[in-house]
Amino acid sequence: MQRSRGEFGFEYVPETDQSFENALRKAQGRERLAVADGIELITTGTGSSGIDPERKERVLEAADRRRAEVVGERVTFVANLNNNVTTACNTGCLFCNFKDSSHRFQSDSEESHGGFTKTPAESREIVEQAAKRGIYEVTSVSGLHPAFALDDDHHEILAGYDDAPKTVNYRPPAAYDTDPGTYLEQMDAMSTSGVHLHSMTPEEAYHARRGTDWSYEEVYGRLKAAGLDSVPGTAAEILVDEVRDVICPGKIDTDGWLTAMEAAASVGLDMTATIMYGHVENAAHRVRHLQRVRELQDRTGNITEFVPLSFIHPNTPLAERGIVESGATDDEDELMIAVSRLFLDNIDNIQSSWVKYGDQQGLKMLSCGANDFMGTILSEEITKRAGGEFGEYRSFAEYVEMIAAIGRTPAERSTDYRRIRDIDPANPTGPQLGPQADGTPLFDDGSKNRTHADN
Repeated sequence: MQRSRGEFGFEYVPETDQSFENALRKAQGRERLAVADGIELITTGTGSSGIDPERKERVLEAADRRRAEVVGERVTFVANLNNNVTTACNTGCLFCNFKDSSHRFQSDSEESHGGFTKTPAESREIVEQAAKRGIYEVTSVSGLHPAFALDDDHHEILAGYDDAPKTVNYRPPAAYDTDPGTYLEQMDAMSTSGVHLHSMTPEEAYHARRGTDWSYEEVYGRLKAAGLDSVPGTAAEILVDEVRDVICPGKIDTDGWLTAMEAAASVGLDMTATIMYGHVENAAHRVRHLQRVRELQDRTGNITEFVPLSFIHPNTPLAERGIVESGATDDEDELMIAVSRLFLDNIDNIQSSWVKYGDQQGLKMLSCGANDFMGTILSEEITKRAGGEFGEYRSFAEYVEMIAAIGRTPAERSTDYRRIRDIDPANPTGPQLGPQADGTPLFDDGSKNRTHADN
């Protein structure tokens, strides 16, 4: 799939004293799996190279059976909008092509960029217009703009540092053509029209407290008071530091991510969790990541869903530098979903990302242990910029048609899964769970031929 992973000198390698058959028996018997069990299942046995097709199918069958036992035959999705505030960032993650170097956004820069920064007023307008169409969730994951601060007090603290651009990654808003406002202002702006605001990853929370002695509890508490409803568990990538040191050395480490997530839970925020796989990591790293997520859920109980994200490689620095040549294979994708279902015995919902997998493979994942099929995503910029080939948004009618075609029950859900509405395939209509959702279809017959990336 890519250059030999052995060249990185990783401590963790996919070798175990367990056997595939024993691991599968434990999974089928609903015993809690150890890391060694997960490694055997996700590799279909460490005693031989490559993925064994017959063993793979047995793992997928066990996962699909577990899915049916835990959540039944529903396939859920949500009516949501992506509103990413800015692409300005200088963290330097090698897997990312969403960002634009933040210095290019400065008013005195002579370099061009294809990115954007939205003011709080612009964010509010985008969300209000989407809410009128029936959207009831806004997901916002943004670059780490140097002018972003939690509030005015944070601006004052950061401005007081010597050589603030280097010491605390800060420049004042006046240095840029567009002021992104503060995090609290953006939360307030997007928390409008009764929508659920899903935002502020652990990495963004770190940015919102940099240069201070504020705790994550304090930061997330203030974000919640400003309108934040739940936290995306992205920025997790692989929760093993020897992998993070290769792909995102400038990001928070594993303990930092976990600390931030526990803090979010402690102030009453629901959260999701993710894994981004298929780059330099190996099977042992993937399963250790699952272990960290399962332990976090044991401590908090606040994780509503787990989202495996297959690495999209073409336009990323990892590919441009020859570190990877491709992403995960279909077999690896299917086993990642399946082992997530079997290993994460305390998380009910496993998502299949049609943005990452495409429609055909995304639907296949629903027979590998997944039960959720993402959302309508009125704007999706991150995967597209990395070279993803699949759609930017999806209508209810399309969802219902695809889900019904595989014999499952299509169902609209709220972000937190506490409200679920089964949909009659003969009358798919549009969203009904939002404050302004009355069943009107999100798109007219011609609108699916237009892009909403300009939202």
